[in-house]
Amino acid sequence: MIAVAAALSFAQLGDRAIVRILAKSLLLTLALFALLGAGLAYGLRGADPCDWLGFDSCALSGGEGGVVAVFTTLAALWFLFPAVAIGVISVFTDDVVAAVERRHYPAAAVSARPIGWAGGALMGLRSSARLLLYNLIALPFYLVLLVTGVGPLILFLIVNALALGRDLAEMVAARHLKGDARHLWLRRTRGGRAAVGLVATGLFMVPFVNLLAPVIGAAMATHLFHRSRT
Repeated sequence: MIAVAAALSFAQLGDRAIVRILAKSLLLTLALFALLGAGLAYGLRGADPCDWLGFDSCALSGGEGGVVAVFTTLAALWFLFPAVAIGVISVFTDDVVAAVERRHYPAAAVSARPIGWAGGALMGLRSSARLLLYNLIALPFYLVLLVTGVGPLILFLIVNALALGRDLAEMVAARHLKGDARHLWLRRTRGGRAAVGLVATGLFMVPFVNLLAPVIGAAMATHLFHRSRT
């Protein structure tokens, strides 16, 4: 099922509706990081990190503060991109899921209850917070596993697969199920959700391909939802 969901999701990337969503979500995500970089550059101008550490003064010039801000923003882009991208794509969840349902599940598209951009934004904030929290909890274990070489990578995949799988699936299920029915479906599809999350996490780790990861993940979760109920 997961292989079929992935194949169908990649095949639909050329749809106009999906291309528009990709463009909007990508621009918004990058704009947020650009604002972060601008804020850091402004805040670091004249800052004195040596004084903070109790050493002699080494106040940063405007140019030095800008360089530090650029590198800090790039590091944040690498580490925080999944959480921010999932939060952003949540705003467009209805559009992504509706595009997939119109093409593959037209009957479900008619009966769906759109969650709207406000509902999507609220779910996105919860998803981003959950993703950050899971990784902060796992941070000490990442450090301990550094001696194993591949340990941090494996743990990163597991942690983020679980978080992303739940969040992406819940965004789809919210359009069709309420209350206990939604929770029952989420419990029944733990394995499938984790598999979707694993694929999305893997995509997030590949440069440039990671730009497609939120939309691919949402599309895969849509296929998982409908195929698991038939």
